Amino acid sequence: MDDEARHRDRMRRKKELIDRRIARATIDRGVLVVNTGNGKGKSSSGFGMLARSLGHGFRCGVVQFIKGSFSTGEEAFFRVFEDGPLSYHVMGEGYTWETQDKARDIAAAMAAWEVAEGMLSDASMDFVLLDELNIALVKGYVPLDRVLAVLLARPSQQHVVITGRGAPDELIALADTVTEMRVIKHAYQAGIRAQKGIEL
Repeated sequence: MDDEARHRDRMRRKKELIDRRIARATIDRGVLVVNTGNGKGKSSSGFGMLARSLGHGFRCGVVQFIKGSFSTGEEAFFRVFEDGPLSYHVMGEGYTWETQDKARDIAAAMAAWEVAEGMLSDASMDFVLLDELNIALVKGYVPLDRVLAVLLARPSQQHVVITGRGAPDELIALADTVTEMRVIKHAYQAGIRAQKGIEL
């Protein structure tokens, strides 16, 4: 058997395996995705799924729990959809080391959670992105048991993406898909400032 024939045979066997796996996936419902870890890309992935959902004509919601003191490219871009299928809420007041006011941070996080709860109970909302919610959970600004209860009770076809470092174990256990971003190298470590289009 020559190389081309071996390749075709390998790909045929691989296709059969993948087709069997696809055939076994018969459940059709909303999924809970958690993006966590210290590496870059958690929010970026969430906003990529938001773009994909809007492309399918979904009604979508975004609540940003920490970011808010500075403008980002994703906010500037996605605000264009606000008069239609997107409800976008920047509820944070900036990073906690900037605000230096725990009571204010808790109040902002709880106000953001109230908005998120409304989305998570709305059956017409197809996709909800809760950006940096994990940070609010880790710091105890939003009660974890309340978040888990609302996620469990959400409409069955609703997709939810939660981002941020340090996702609690209970949230990871509840999620359908969990990705941990790992730092291998970051420009910031070499003294390069946050760049528009990359971090901002």
